[in-house]
Amino acid sequence: MNNLQRLQLETKGINLDQSELTIYLQENDLNPFEEYNPQSATSKRNIYRSALSILESVANNPTLMKSIKMDDTTISDFAESIQSRIDQLERKIRTLKTDDQIANESNFFMLFGD
Repeated sequence: MNNLQRLQLETKGINLDQSELTIYLQENDLNPFEEYNPQSATSKRNIYRSALSILESVANNPTLMKSIKMDDTTISDFAESIQSRIDQLERKIRTLKTDDQIANESNFFMLFGD
């Protein structure tokens, strides 16, 4: 699975052109056709950042929100749902560490210095 496919998996139900998805990935330091590495914390974080950018773009485009409207869901319900998902992704991104942060972690700390 490449980064583009992983982003599509994260943003199911939102249909954007492949060129648009590529831009979102490139803005978040990912090559769209590079193999997705699920063990990389940085890759995971950048996928979530790309998904967040897409959701924010959808939330800022009322005409796009109308075209995504489901059977029994009103536009206001959709707006509340997308804002809730944006908030969830923002919290998740803040808590995720990058590969560098994980590599520099230590199981102990110095309470007193020399």
